[in-house]
Amino acid sequence: MKDPREAVAAVVDPEIRVVTIDDLGILRAVDEDPATGRVVVTITPTYTGCPAMDVIRADIRRALAAVGRPEADVRTVYSPAWSTDWISDAGRAKLAAAGIAPPSPVRADNVVPLTLAVRCPRCGSPETEQVSRFGSTACKALWRCRSCREPFDHLKAL
Repeated sequence: MKDPREAVAAVVDPEIRVVTIDDLGILRAVDEDPATGRVVVTITPTYTGCPAMDVIRADIRRALAAVGRPEADVRTVYSPAWSTDWISDAGRAKLAAAGIAPPSPVRADNVVPLTLAVRCPRCGSPETEQVSRFGSTACKALWRCRSCREPFDHLKAL
């Protein structure tokens, strides 16, 4: 039987299909009750009201059923609030490889800096401009590179 943590960690984010919920830091914990064997998965949405959470919960249950764990609890916690700092290095690399500019880290004092420029994930140029505060999903903004002229999404820092 495959490890439940591995199965859940491999669940792909339904809105950003190049990263898993583990890459994004949405997956907080996968625990097993030793008395019952029931798996309890704890997740935190990227923001309150994220429309992808129902799909993520269903995909987690489906992944666990596929490894012989059909009885599972999926719990959503909001505190502490998700931060883009929870995105793994592998997740940041996957985002960039897919043409999505990963967010800058949040400062130690928890202040989210204002994004004035974003490096183009395709050519690396800092000569970019924001086209729209909202991209293909609410958690991304649409940017354009002035050098290579390509549009790209930028995952907003939180």
